[in-house]
Amino acid sequence: MDQTIGIAQLEPQHARERLTQFVAASVDAARTSDAPFFHLEFDRVFPDDVYAQMLDLMPEAVDYRPMHGRSKGHDLADGTHTRVKIDLFPEYIRNLPPKKKALWNLIGDALCSEPVKQAFVRKLAPGLSKRFGADFAKVGMYPIPILTRDIPRYEITPHTDTRWKGITVQFYLPRDTSTSDIGTIFHEKLPDGSMPKVAKMPFNPNSGYAFAVHNDTWHSADKVRADVTTRDSILLTYFVDAGALKILRNRGKRIGNFILNEYRHRFG
Repeated sequence: MDQTIGIAQLEPQHARERLTQFVAASVDAARTSDAPFFHLEFDRVFPDDVYAQMLDLMPEAVDYRPMHGRSKGHDLADGTHTRVKIDLFPEYIRNLPPKKKALWNLIGDALCSEPVKQAFVRKLAPGLSKRFGADFAKVGMYPIPILTRDIPRYEITPHTDTRWKGITVQFYLPRDTSTSDIGTIFHEKLPDGSMPKVAKMPFNPNSGYAFAVHNDTWHSADKVRADVTTRDSILLTYFVDAGALKILRNRGKRIGNFILNEYRHRFG
């Protein structure tokens, strides 16, 4: 597979189609593992030229907003948020400078595309069928891609994701392999309640992992060390989108987050 798509020379629609095809092919080509639960491992998610632009056109610290949920409990004593985010939807990134807005719109569009979603459903069939049964492919999935940034002292203890989620994906965005040891850890839960570390996803450039959320998908992240400037990644979550409650919740949450984001942008 060609590792570039010549994004700078393509008009937006063609660039979107080429990037979507590349990411979907990356998912189809991902390695699989059953230890400690079925998951995918990626070596190259984005084309080389696109990845280089992602690193060069990262948003500024002021562009991010606090990420709530489990990460809120790890805010520092002075109120500093150790995990912040930007939702990669047009309404959230519309205030970025033009070049950054164009790039991150492109990334968000590709990650929300139907071909990428279907690639994950195909590749994660063993995990999805374990949770949803033989008709797993018919279960609706609503993608939400967010650019996240962790700073020193961020950590998250072993947990399984909420059942609202169907698929969890994380794409790592470091510049080099100097912090490969700070990736996500996968655990096995033993009958005595202990959760030994079974696998760690190396925090390497343009890599990542994915799994179908279930009651055995225990994972964690060690505390980010003081010598790590930032730990940047994309979290792509597919929320279960079946039934009126879930459908309304998924869209309502996006609208609510947009209102909060606009308030923060306007009034600080």
